[in-house]
Amino acid sequence: MEYDTSENRIGTLVAGLALGAVIGAGIALLTAPDSGRRTRRRLKKGTGRLTSEAGDRWEDFADDVKGRVDEAINAAAKRLPSR
Repeated sequence: MEYDTSENRIGTLVAGLALGAVIGAGIALLTAPDSGRRTRRRLKKGTGRLTSEAGDRWEDFADDVKGRVDEAINAAAKRLPSR
């Protein structure tokens, strides 16, 4: 039996968001009023912007995790007996 942990829920959420984005992009391409060339150019710009934002958010997340790990290490070190 597999338990529903927060890691499982986050993975499911990310997979659902990715699938929704792919389906939405496909529908958008099929119903786009602009030419193919113009649509591809707009998608390329949007993708570049999203990639940049995702990279920035990932760096912020990594910095936050590193800070929390450092805090936990320092707190654990304070609890250890001195030699």
